[in-house]
Amino acid sequence: MSVSRLYRETFDDGPGGWFGWIDNAAGPRRLEVRDSALLTRSPWWIDYNHAPPGAGYLHLLAILLTRGPFGEHQREVAGENRFVRDGFGTRDFTHAQISLRLKGEVELRGAQLCLLFQSVQDGICSGWLLTGQPFEITADWSFQTASLTTDPTQWTSLGSRHDRADYYGQLPLERVLQQVNTNLLLVLFPLDVQPMGPLAGDPHQLRPEKDYPVWRGRLPEGYVLLDEVRIEFTEGAT
Repeated sequence: MSVSRLYRETFDDGPGGWFGWIDNAAGPRRLEVRDSALLTRSPWWIDYNHAPPGAGYLHLLAILLTRGPFGEHQREVAGENRFVRDGFGTRDFTHAQISLRLKGEVELRGAQLCLLFQSVQDGICSGWLLTGQPFEITADWSFQTASLTTDPTQWTSLGSRHDRADYYGQLPLERVLQQVNTNLLLVLFPLDVQPMGPLAGDPHQLRPEKDYPVWRGRLPEGYVLLDEVRIEFTEGAT
């Protein structure tokens, strides 16, 4: 018989451990909580850590660390991480059900709102995107659920850009879901990153908006309000 346990965050008392991201140099940023909903809005940073030959570029809308300890700056930015406090950080995500109550207005421009899970094992950070079950961003509140199946056709492995393979790579999906010991994220993927003007060489060898400007009009714009996050863990599922 399976036993379920529910993580539920309603943002009634702050961000609950969820935060945004400025860039690799500046790190996390505090997201606004408006009427008990977490607000994330563009412009979002272009995450280039998984540029081709990896899966591609990402916007990181909201991030939750799944283990501590947390430094003073992290606590200031994200508030108390109730996920870790309540003992969910060590749980197996296999076959978990993740539900979001959300709304917003976003010009997606080919991107989708997806869940991303990352785990560090044996010195490798492996990320898997649930691209087969994206969330729809609607003008009115909606409650949507994704199931963390082990079917690899539902997922996209992030891999690594050319110069980060010493850290980023691919571990088996089953291993990552069994030990999501780094973070879970809401991201927009894929992104149409196009250099503004000519470049000498391959743009994927460079870093967008750090080494060269991009056409921002080709990237998603808008905002998302996240009112509730539920994760139902199931032990003994097959």
